Amino acid sequence: MNNNKKLVEAITSMDVDFAQWYTDIVKKAELIEYSSVKGAVILRPYGYALWENIQGYLDKKFKETGHENVYMPMLIPDSLLQKEKDHVEGFAPEVAWVTHGGSEPLTERLCIRPTSETLFCEHFANIVQSYNDLPKKYNQWCSVIRWEKTTRPFLRTSEFLWQEGHTIHETAEEAQEETIKMLNVYADMFRDFLAIPVVKGRKTDKEKFAGAEATYTIEALMHDGKALQSGTSHNFGKGFAEAFGIRYTGKDGKLSHVHQTSWGLSTRVIGAIIMVHGDDSGLILPPRVAPTQLMIIPVAQHKEGVLEKAEELREKLSGVCRVKVDASDKKPGWKFSEYEMKGVPLRLEVGPKDIENNQVVLVRRDTREKMIVSMDELEARIPALLNEIHDALYEKAVKRQEEMTTTVTTPEEMRDAADNKPGFIKAMWCNELACEEKIKEVYGLSSRCMPFEQEKVADTCICCGKETDTMVYWGKAY
Repeated sequence: MNNNKKLVEAITSMDVDFAQWYTDIVKKAELIEYSSVKGAVILRPYGYALWENIQGYLDKKFKETGHENVYMPMLIPDSLLQKEKDHVEGFAPEVAWVTHGGSEPLTERLCIRPTSETLFCEHFANIVQSYNDLPKKYNQWCSVIRWEKTTRPFLRTSEFLWQEGHTIHETAEEAQEETIKMLNVYADMFRDFLAIPVVKGRKTDKEKFAGAEATYTIEALMHDGKALQSGTSHNFGKGFAEAFGIRYTGKDGKLSHVHQTSWGLSTRVIGAIIMVHGDDSGLILPPRVAPTQLMIIPVAQHKEGVLEKAEELREKLSGVCRVKVDASDKKPGWKFSEYEMKGVPLRLEVGPKDIENNQVVLVRRDTREKMIVSMDELEARIPALLNEIHDALYEKAVKRQEEMTTTVTTPEEMRDAADNKPGFIKAMWCNELACEEKIKEVYGLSSRCMPFEQEKVADTCICCGKETDTMVYWGKAY
């Protein structure tokens, strides 16, 4: 391929085919490559760097909230998985099994972890004796396998990276506090690090995690109006503790079961970044998560002093942002398109005339605004600009979410919204499974969550007409 071909020409418009637009971006921006394993992808350096930055942010928050990192085995004995009935039934269709060690059949088949609750439960049962051993607040960074029938990079793959937190506590109150605290850690990250607004709430019993007492979620709205479950936090109550015998001797000398939580967030959040902020030219990365925040492009770099000045600026600015220089022999126009497609928040152009005038050209990725800035002001101006870009991306996403959220009070309005208004739909629900399933069947909508911030948009259930106080966010989801 000609080195100076603009790769953005290969990106399908999101309004023409959103799914193809997404696939084009993950490939052309060099986030992933497809592998020879069905449903599994290779995370290329640029894609993995995004995950490293997310991991770095969250790991710091987890440790600040008193959690320790551990690592559990990848393989789970079948007998251990079977100990919690609801849990194993929930994951059974997605489990991959190891049946042989070398050429010899195993005496007991081993599951490749779809999640690690059972391993943590076995471990907790072995190490906890008294109230002095509580709480235990653990987190694991690992990969999991879920044998998906339909896959899409980041959003749903057979193998993906994530973190899973697992904690045990003396009281139900402590466990509930932990469950909500960690959900808020996720929500804060989406707002403060990824510039993505979310709806926080509780899942219905139909949608909760298999084996949980209650599941809480953050739901983000993508550019095409579909919802993405972006992070979940589960209160297990005593269910797993009773199944696995996780007991401790309390201050009163009596044996009691612990109260347990679990919470997780995966590489699917990279899909959220793409689909919330991207445009027809490619990625638009929020500055705080971007692997490179500023790309320096030397213009007429064959001329004396240009490359040296570009490198001097890189060294000068490396203390205030993540910065690189592209000194390759590709033309400046190709480089502009390349880093626009890769979503680099700021571009700095410097050539002979700029050097003569002690200035550079800065270009924002989100608005494409060009600014002439004195070299003397760059160390102050660039961090301020990066913050401005973050705030602008967040405000734009909030506005889109508000515009794509519809309140309905009648079945006719629900039908119209489901067919013609992509986005969140707010409607009342009677808390009955039959109505939730009927809404799915008739309108093709799933319950996303019962938001913490409840609104009484009507007096009765949108489906059966029964009086209710519960409002639900409904939508079509990835």
